[in-house]
Amino acid sequence: ESTNCKDGLDDDDDALYCKKLPCTDPSSEGAVPASSVGTLRFSSHFTAAHEYAKTDGKIATCGITDFAQAALGDIVFVDLPEVGDEFEKGDSFGSVESVKAASDVYAPVTGTVVEVNEALSDEPGIVNNSPEEEGWFIKIEMDDESELDDLMTPEAYKEHCESEAH
Repeated sequence: ESTNCKDGLDDDDDALYCKKLPCTDPSSEGAVPASSVGTLRFSSHFTAAHEYAKTDGKIATCGITDFAQAALGDIVFVDLPEVGDEFEKGDSFGSVESVKAASDVYAPVTGTVVEVNEALSDEPGIVNNSPEEEGWFIKIEMDDESELDDLMTPEAYKEHCESEAH
């Protein structure tokens, strides 16, 4: 069943992630491709472990996906690094604790933390309500933007989530 991707969704590149995408064919009429704004300056990339990197130039906003927060349940604590900390792609940069489990969160790219979402210290539930908008964890200045090529596109990530759900 394919419906217009814009139905009930924001018209941004993040409409194409697990559990929120009503269309099965990203090429369908009305679909919003990940590269819809500019060339590839603004885009979303995903890891198999359900972290995302939303990029704007050399800055990657990172956190956990809607799929991850749904699996974790009510989030009660988020442990984040300090501004200036440096991480290699794949390094644990923090953790998230829920009523069900605790999980490390891994850097999807190599770089230096330039901003931390301090709001999560007082209100970790923001991650449940808005994981990929207000519930971001850190912003990293990327050392090597080519690392994004190793991550999944929104379409590939959607397929990954569907295969894990079955």
